[in-house]
Amino acid sequence: MNDSRTVQWRRDASNFRTVRILWALGSGTFVAAISLMIYGRFFALTGETGGQSVVIAALAAIAGVILVFAAINRTEGRLEAVLEAIPGVSVGDGRLQRVLDTAVGAVVMGAVIYGLAFGLGPGVGFFVAALTIPIALFLLVGSSFLQSVGSLDPDEKRLYLYEPEQSVDLDDVEDVSVRRIGETAIVKLRYAQPDGQYVKGPRRLVVPPAVARELQAIVRSR
Repeated sequence: MNDSRTVQWRRDASNFRTVRILWALGSGTFVAAISLMIYGRFFALTGETGGQSVVIAALAAIAGVILVFAAINRTEGRLEAVLEAIPGVSVGDGRLQRVLDTAVGAVVMGAVIYGLAFGLGPGVGFFVAALTIPIALFLLVGSSFLQSVGSLDPDEKRLYLYEPEQSVDLDDVEDVSVRRIGETAIVKLRYAQPDGQYVKGPRRLVVPPAVARELQAIVRSR
């Protein structure tokens, strides 16, 4: 595993924009839906007291604060350091960034849901807005599918995958087909079946194109 020829890669929300956007919009949709339900309740309750303008202003202020915090963390990188200085507060391992991404996604999707619900009318608008929930599930599944962490050892002819941990002996792989979409390669592994026995292992992987080419070259060079 320490050989200089070992190819390592990591693609997740910390360094792959597509995964980050899908996660932010997917998780943000659920937060936005819950927040708008609470907002709607307060909006209705304050209708008789004339406090609806206060509720609207509070919602706009919260959205503005979220966007400001997200901008500070991206441009200056100081927010995490400030929070880490507070006793009992831990924001390591990218947790703060994930929280901010979800919050920004909630602001974006909240605006979309609000616009659909009230822009298209109470009937059609609410129905279309409700469709954002299954779409959010699809976005989260897509985010999970596109994440990939692992290493490829050409000398051992072994593929190591993490999250979850798996190890693939490339001698068991009969062929590798690659389909590239932008900066992403979808790899399909076809395993040999000696004596008709099923070989355990992942059938499809999402990896960087360079890793896909190296993996295909190793298998086809035998």
